[in-house]
Amino acid sequence: MIRKLLRRVFRRGDSPTSSAPAVIPVARHGVRHQQVSIGARRTCETLQQAGYKAYVVGGAVRDLIAGIEPKDYDIATNATPDQVRGLFRRARIIGRRFQIVHVMQGGETLEVSTFRAAHDADTVKDAHGRVLRDNVFGSIAEDAARRDFTVNALYYDPATETVIDYHHGVADLQQKTLRMIGEPRLRYREDPVRMLRAVRLSAKLRLTLDPAVRAPIREMADLMENVPAARLFDEMLKLLFSGHAVECVKRLRDDGLHHGLLPLLDVILEQPLGEKFVMLALTHTDARVNAGKSLSPGYLFATLLWHEVLAAWESRKAQGAVSIPALYDAMDEVLAVQGEKLAITRRIVGDIKDIWALQPRFDKRAGKSPYRLIELPRFRAGYDFLALRAESGEIPMEIADWWHEFQNADPAERDAMLIADAGPKKKRRRSKSRMPNGEPAAADPEENATAGGGE
Repeated sequence: MIRKLLRRVFRRGDSPTSSAPAVIPVARHGVRHQQVSIGARRTCETLQQAGYKAYVVGGAVRDLIAGIEPKDYDIATNATPDQVRGLFRRARIIGRRFQIVHVMQGGETLEVSTFRAAHDADTVKDAHGRVLRDNVFGSIAEDAARRDFTVNALYYDPATETVIDYHHGVADLQQKTLRMIGEPRLRYREDPVRMLRAVRLSAKLRLTLDPAVRAPIREMADLMENVPAARLFDEMLKLLFSGHAVECVKRLRDDGLHHGLLPLLDVILEQPLGEKFVMLALTHTDARVNAGKSLSPGYLFATLLWHEVLAAWESRKAQGAVSIPALYDAMDEVLAVQGEKLAITRRIVGDIKDIWALQPRFDKRAGKSPYRLIELPRFRAGYDFLALRAESGEIPMEIADWWHEFQNADPAERDAMLIADAGPKKKRRRSKSRMPNGEPAAADPEENATAGGGE
């Protein structure tokens, strides 16, 4: 520890991060303290009154300057996690690799992190260069240098309404450019998820990737294989629920990051019907996000993986398998393969299977089956999925239209639809009974008269 401390002290004199930051007034960045959430302001105020430095940091500052309402707020401080926890009644320390404090303020949960020191020779990394342990504390300048992109290395002080900017992030944001802090190849090795984040941020903020940021992505995409499945799943959810999923997917494909992440990006986008289906699903997802409506990860992943299931299902049926068992086998196969890349939770897997399993039941539009189907909890999700299949051209639109009309009809109209759908009932021909010796039994005259339709 003493060696690390001495190294940092002597390093600061000639470090490029030791240069004075730009202190940008509100007249230039335009963010008033009233725009910051009450919880974030109170957290900064409590830390500052205790003698610590505290700033709103990262994505929240970036979004506020870009005119976007932040979804959450992070706070950066020179107080240690234990010191932060001691100042707040509702606070807890979480994390191993990167310890942070969750501070609860009313209905808000603020992530409070201590300024991190720059990486050095003692930083614990894996064989590919990914950082494994990261709890060495440092200065605000070192913390800024540690952040991935210049637009994320911004520190906002609600008390003075100033932005502290070490890496010209405000200028990059205003010039619509996404630049990396440090050497991009090294930063991607430290955390390969930054490649996904670059694509997501550029799509969300309509930024152009700096050539130095974009160039290594295609050649280093295989580093994504070293990312833990749970973390990759979280990052994919952020990307797909960003409100810019369609643009993100296009950019992922352009930058070569689609291979190995999701079958839809490997295979489906190379098939006209599959691409139309997926893009329609993502377009609907973007519309719901931007309208502030609720979203279902299960439904979205069901759409993304459906054509993989469809192909496996058809293959099994072609080999003579019974339809419904073949569907369940195909579902298990696809989800097992996908689970190697993305740690999809058990609850979401259950939602996905429910939606897929309902699809064959929409083919039954006679008898009591439709009544039983519309009473199921997953009916609405299953119907929306059916409508998407029809809209993409996978199945006739007439099927989706029928179910739309049926679920909105009154009981009498539903009965009429079932009769019309089922058609005239045919009398079932009774099989001829046979004698014990195998010979046909004598015909019953009354039965023959009835079957013949007359006397």
